Amino acid sequence: MSAADVKGEALGPVDIRRILSLLPHRYPMLLVDRVESMVKDHTIHAIKAVTMNEPFFQGHFPGRPIMPGVLIVEALAQAGGVLAIESLGLAGTGKLVYFMGIDGVKFRKPVEPGCLLDLHVTILQAKRNICKFEGKAMLNGQLATECTFTAMIADPPSE
Repeated sequence: MSAADVKGEALGPVDIRRILSLLPHRYPMLLVDRVESMVKDHTIHAIKAVTMNEPFFQGHFPGRPIMPGVLIVEALAQAGGVLAIESLGLAGTGKLVYFMGIDGVKFRKPVEPGCLLDLHVTILQAKRNICKFEGKAMLNGQLATECTFTAMIADPPSE
């Protein structure tokens, strides 16, 4: 199904300034660099530029740097967060997107420095403040990681 086949407002590209206004994450935990395209209430294609400067490469693994799988899943979740916040019109509200569950994670290819990681996330189901997503991280058109995950949109914790 293409973006043209889906009802919803198409957006993109979205630059880092807009991403920073949608997500609370900051360096070194911000793992979405750009949004190529998005159809509200449906799908997003975001990019993570993987560089040797990432702090995790110092120890994962010396001599054979590979992006940790949990961070690939986190990048997919952040892309899903951008999609959810935009779809629900919650930009600027301070709402946060919290992981609730991750299912069926499969790691197919290692992600190394110098890669552009294409993050494709689709909303499978949305009910009130809970969203279920399907995520696929791609390298040069080949599947690197796939999973489904659930997230909750909520107010930040009180201080």
